[in-house]
Amino acid sequence: MAEKTKAPTSDENVAVIGLGRFGGQVADSLTRLGHEVLGVDEDPKLVQQWSDRLTHVVQADATDEEVLRQIGMTEFGRAVVGIGTDIEASVLTVLALTEVGVREIWAKAISTKHGKILRSVGAHHVIYPEATMGERVAHLITSRMLDFIELDDDFAIAKTRAPRDAAGRTLAEIGLRTRYGVTVVGVKKPGTDFVYAAPDTVLPGNCVLIVAGTTEQVQRFAAAT
Repeated sequence: MAEKTKAPTSDENVAVIGLGRFGGQVADSLTRLGHEVLGVDEDPKLVQQWSDRLTHVVQADATDEEVLRQIGMTEFGRAVVGIGTDIEASVLTVLALTEVGVREIWAKAISTKHGKILRSVGAHHVIYPEATMGERVAHLITSRMLDFIELDDDFAIAKTRAPRDAAGRTLAEIGLRTRYGVTVVGVKKPGTDFVYAAPDTVLPGNCVLIVAGTTEQVQRFAAAT
């Protein structure tokens, strides 16, 4: 069984249905974050593969509402449906989770139409992992950003190098918000701890910044560093 980082509470229980590449990665990450994870898959090989890495793993047909009740799904407030290529199974699983009363359902979609169907049958959050990763990589390739996450409503967070003339100066002196519209969230120098940013934070040489703003503002700032 995977090592837990803290003692989980009942509200931290998460079920992950579909233990392929996406679902397996989500389940593994949740476990390392200290959550109780129930893994569900119809494939006996995947069930065996994850049996000693998750809290509980069962082989079951998650499209069947009664089966979900039998395996204790009603005890899980959140569920992730990692089924992608089998659209029918994906949709029926979300519907079954809705029927048993899971209050927060995250579901993987492989297309916009698939995502609309998932929402219509009860998914609260729809994830497009391939599209999201493709967008992220495109931003990294075409900019000087070290990492990039685009959120809803054209809002983005990025890790980028500090401007060349910033070393030894405070954030207030540099005025990045005035010049670029971005907010500096934190500062990190290799070999030191992450520091939350304040106006009087002095930027050391060779540091990286975590900045937030609109996608356009973040891209413009990264291009100027």
